[in-house]
Amino acid sequence: MLNKRLLSGAILIGVIIVAVFVKWFFNIAIILFIGMGLYEFFTMLEKKSINIYKYVGVAIGIIIPASIIFRFETTKGWELLFIISVLLFLFMMQFKRRQHSGVTVGISTTIFGILYISWCLSFLIKIRYLDNGIGLFVALMLITKLGDIGAYLLGSRFGKTPLIPHISPKKSVEGAAAGLAFSVMGAFISKPLLGFSYIHLAALGICLGVLGQLGDLSESLIKRDCEVKDSGNILPGMGGILDEIDSLLFTAPAFYFYIIIISR
Repeated sequence: MLNKRLLSGAILIGVIIVAVFVKWFFNIAIILFIGMGLYEFFTMLEKKSINIYKYVGVAIGIIIPASIIFRFETTKGWELLFIISVLLFLFMMQFKRRQHSGVTVGISTTIFGILYISWCLSFLIKIRYLDNGIGLFVALMLITKLGDIGAYLLGSRFGKTPLIPHISPKKSVEGAAAGLAFSVMGAFISKPLLGFSYIHLAALGICLGVLGQLGDLSESLIKRDCEVKDSGNILPGMGGILDEIDSLLFTAPAFYFYIIIISR
């Protein structure tokens, strides 16, 4: 299992390195991650016998990052227009079905999945397109993923005090503390990329570290509800794509808006 995990980790690191320097590859990678993450999310929900709009949801979810890449905006607040259009479209699809039991849950969870995965992860593209986008993207990945690594490695070795056992029995207080420490370390490593003071970096590392762990716990809560261990099995030893991007779903939007605010 460890060897499989190391191999999958090495492949993901390779993908990230190429994506950092090759813009078109970055765009394709994010779209693929969003598409596969949505597919895994909707597949989990199907196990709860929810009449989900799986393939429609995946297709709509891909439109969001594509619209950012191709700079397609009908209005300034086009996101709200897009959400309303999606809602109307899903209702129109439901009109064709003979069975209407669970329609509210089906439509709601489809829209939730699109917002939760596609909209949140699309902020990676927005970050990449900012001034110094490469440096900002690398900094975000270092802070978020080092937090994941620290929580896993030290938590599995020294973890004794359960964090929230009814959501994720294997997560520990010790692992959470280690994850925060590694996130701060990632922020310090990112000093040449961000140019912040060490106090500023420590605060940023803690904030993003907390958000990353909340993202991880949130996905664990969904998996617990769907009664599955992993979101998928595409990554041997690591689970699914959603298992690997869950911490970024909260840190990417927060980091983007933070950079936009301090840049004004």
